[in-house]
Amino acid sequence: MTLRTRLSLGIAAMVLVMLVPLVLSLRAMQVLRRDTERLRDVEFQAAVQLGRARTAVQQLDQSKNLLSLFPEEQVGPQFAARLDTLRIQLDSLGAITSTSMVPRLRAALKSVGDEGRSAMRFVREGRPTAADSVIDRSISPAIADVERILALSEQSLQEQTRERVSVIASESEAARRSALFLLAGAAVLAVLIGLWLTQSVSGPIDELDAGMRAVSGGDFGRALGIEATRRDEFGRLASSYNSMAMQLRELDRLKAEFVSVASHELKTPINVITGYLQLLKETVYGPLTDRQMEVLDTLSAQAKALSRLVRGLLDVSRFEAGGGRIDPRQIAFPAFLGDLERTFRVLAIQREIQFDVVRENALPGEVTWDPEQINEVLGNLLSNAFKFTARGGQVRLHVRRDADQVQMTVADSGAGIPAAQLPYVFEKFYTADNQTTGLKGTGLGLAIAKGIAMAHGGTISVQSTVGVGTSFTIQLPIRATAARLTRGQEAIAS
Repeated sequence: MTLRTRLSLGIAAMVLVMLVPLVLSLRAMQVLRRDTERLRDVEFQAAVQLGRARTAVQQLDQSKNLLSLFPEEQVGPQFAARLDTLRIQLDSLGAITSTSMVPRLRAALKSVGDEGRSAMRFVREGRPTAADSVIDRSISPAIADVERILALSEQSLQEQTRERVSVIASESEAARRSALFLLAGAAVLAVLIGLWLTQSVSGPIDELDAGMRAVSGGDFGRALGIEATRRDEFGRLASSYNSMAMQLRELDRLKAEFVSVASHELKTPINVITGYLQLLKETVYGPLTDRQMEVLDTLSAQAKALSRLVRGLLDVSRFEAGGGRIDPRQIAFPAFLGDLERTFRVLAIQREIQFDVVRENALPGEVTWDPEQINEVLGNLLSNAFKFTARGGQVRLHVRRDADQVQMTVADSGAGIPAAQLPYVFEKFYTADNQTTGLKGTGLGLAIAKGIAMAHGGTISVQSTVGVGTSFTIQLPIRATAARLTRGQEAIAS
């Protein structure tokens, strides 16, 4: 499955998961809306009609009391109109609700109508006593019966309304709980799907990132934790990475082999040239003029420079190939520092530079290092410090103990190195843009110093400010063991 397909399916699944609670919640809302509309259209309208009917009954009761007192032309039509109004309201109530009280109400109203017509006939015949008797014995009880039935209907309607409201409230609460439960479940599923998508994408990306960082640090043998046979973009990237790493590994091997062979092959002709130049200077082949001696001195200096370059190339290639072996042995640390101080004291006097060796208390009396290698490192750092420090400047070697390690810092008040170039000063053939003295080096000294420090199990770092000065700090264990610097160690330290 390709990455695009996986992402599309994951997003579609997340959308579907979030839609399910939405659809179910909408259905629950529709049910609640239907029940609410029924409550409005049935119970509420029935309550309104019952109220109107009770008002009409009261008006009808008032009219029946006047049947025997006032002329027919005033009371009769009014009584009949109110009776018809009450019938219409009962018909409306029957259309709204199917209560069993409506037929009883209609029967009672029919009795009121019949007895009312009898009472009005007695009035027309001049028999008011008979009319009053009909009103008292028939009409009044019938109207009272209508009022009682209406009261019972209203009470029944109230109970029905309360039950309906209770059902709606229960349904609303159940819908709310269901919606929350479904939403929580959908959120959990969406998070799980998101985590799966993130893991399926970020895991291979992190692995590729780690592999590329290892390759950029020189570890071309770093294996990816991604199968190149995967049927997606990461499988193709892993295959490309493996091919690239293999080609870089082969190129690096060829480069190291070339540098080693070329440097080794250059040593013999350079030694021959140096030897013959020495013989010429010693006038073995006859006397030389002053001009010829000057030329010989120049040639000898260039031959020595070539010899140093070849030796540096050999050292660098050995450390890169894992063959930079050290031979640690016990040395008297105070004597080692004293020899180093005396060696550079003369150079400080010649260049009129203040040179100080600061020793903090509790320095170890003995250290287990390779003295030639460490002497080369410190000599290289001090030589660079003097080279880039103007007359009247200051160079200082500060030595102190740090637990079971020794920290040595070479600081100067020279030109300084731009901050953007500091990460590259330990790379081969790299020279910073602070070469104001016109004395450009080969760019191998610091690379060799880094290899020697790491072979001892230590570190080397640099801090610098342009126009203020530079300080190199070497941190070495007091007792180093014989070791080789492997390419993986160098990549990690970088």
